[in-house]
Amino acid sequence: MTVSARWLPCRSEDGHAWEALAVSGDRVDRVLTWIPALGVPARTYEAFAAELARRGIAVVVHEWRGFGSSSWRAARDRDWAYRELLLLDIPGTLGAAAAEFGRVDVIGGHSLGGQLAACSLALAPRRIGALWLVASGSPYWRAFPRRVGLWLPAAYRLLAAMASAFGSLPGRRIGFGGNEARGVIRDWSRTGLTGRYAAPGVGDIEPRLREVDVPVRAVLPARDWLAPSSSLDYLLSKTACRDRHVAILDTDALGAHADHFAWMRAPGTVVDELAR
Repeated sequence: MTVSARWLPCRSEDGHAWEALAVSGDRVDRVLTWIPALGVPARTYEAFAAELARRGIAVVVHEWRGFGSSSWRAARDRDWAYRELLLLDIPGTLGAAAAEFGRVDVIGGHSLGGQLAACSLALAPRRIGALWLVASGSPYWRAFPRRVGLWLPAAYRLLAAMASAFGSLPGRRIGFGGNEARGVIRDWSRTGLTGRYAAPGVGDIEPRLREVDVPVRAVLPARDWLAPSSSLDYLLSKTACRDRHVAILDTDALGAHADHFAWMRAPGTVVDELAR
């Protein structure tokens, strides 16, 4: 099957502009909008999207504000938070995907992208019929094994304080995420500390999450400490989703180290699990 990639121009009402990566083949049976992990540019998922396209699943990969094709970069005088991501940017990419392919059948994401995909299902007025997650789960510290959960609250507070002090989180320098807007880190840290999805300008998303009832397909790398199965269980417990297929894949199954990011270099097995 011939697979092609192209960039779809998008713009939010506050002036932010970006391009979403669209990848499709000769046949389109389903359309997936994919939300990347924190700080990961859209183009990084091209191999993953191409594998899906060969199976008849067109993919539109969202571009985070502040990365890749985004017209803005986080700085002391340029900040944003979950409000802009959930109410402006992700709907913009969903609209571009619907305009390009006529519909969006599935929304999904990697890591934080999976969390905000679930929140977008709760907030979106359009009907999307399934949720796909890879290496994703709630960051709530109590949803992690004890050896990790005990130090997570301090880490969340430290990262939020660093973002505030520097004007944005210097993620590239410290080896976590990218250079992230302090508002995003503030909202993410709050969820990590409280376990709730709520943010200024968005409100409490929890009641609307409880109304989400779609089939879920999820893949977890077996050695991924950033998204253990307990954190995925906690995320999905917020929804009404009962049709769940969760695959936990080890290094042999993945053909790559079973961690948070290595699967992206060899995405075939992950795609097989999602596209069943």
